[in-house]
Amino acid sequence: MNKKSSSRPTFIEEQKLWKQGIKYIIGADEVGRGSFAGPVVVGAVVLSKKKCSKELLGQIDDSKRLKQEKREELSELIKEQADYWTVATVGVPVINKVGIGKATEVAFRKAVKDLRVKIYGLRIKSKLGITEEKLFLLIDGFEIKHVMGIGLKNQKAIVKGDQKSLSIAAASIIAKVYRDNLMQNFGKKYPEYCWDKNKGYGTKLHRDEIKKRGLTKLHRTVFCRAS
Repeated sequence: MNKKSSSRPTFIEEQKLWKQGIKYIIGADEVGRGSFAGPVVVGAVVLSKKKCSKELLGQIDDSKRLKQEKREELSELIKEQADYWTVATVGVPVINKVGIGKATEVAFRKAVKDLRVKIYGLRIKSKLGITEEKLFLLIDGFEIKHVMGIGLKNQKAIVKGDQKSLSIAAASIIAKVYRDNLMQNFGKKYPEYCWDKNKGYGTKLHRDEIKKRGLTKLHRTVFCRAS
C-alpha cells in the first residue's frame, strides 16, 4: 500500500472553508448503498477544532478501515464532541419504489434538513435571521441536487472523501455503526440470512439463502433478482 492510499483524513478541506468565514461545515456520507437488504443510512456531522480533542481527531478514519470495536468507540466520542450530528435512514419500500440512487439522495436531504433545524432551530420555519451562506456541505463521492439551504453552490463532492476529510470520515463512522446495529436487530427476526455478519450485503451465503427461502420484506427486490 502506498503512502497516499494509507493517509488519514485531515481538516485541509474544512480549513479552506473556515478561512472563508463559513461557520458550519457539514460532512456527510452514506452506508448501505450496495446492500441486498435493509435501509440506506446517511450520517452527517459538524465538527470543530475547538470542541474535538486531538486524541479523537487522530483516530478518525474511513469507517471501512476500522475494526468494529474501534468504530463503536469512535462513534460515541464523535457524537459527544461534534457541534451537531444526525443520522437519516430511507427504508426498503422507498428503495424498491424509486431505486437506490434516488433513495440515497433522499437520505442525504433528510440528514441535512435535520442538521439545519438543529443549527437554526425554529427560525428555519419562519426563515427569519438565517444566514445560509455560513452552511457548506462536504460529501463523499457525488453532489446532491435540491438540498434545501445548500444547493450545488455550497457543497463539494470529494472522491474517497471518507479517506480525506475528517468531517466526512466522522459521518461515515456514525452511519456505519448505526446501520450495523439495525441489521443485527433485523437479523434476529430473519437469522437464516446471517445479517449479523454480512449486514445485508450479497455474500454467497446470503445469496444462497435467498434462493432457498425467497425474499423478506427487508430485501431490495431489484438487487436480489439481478443476482
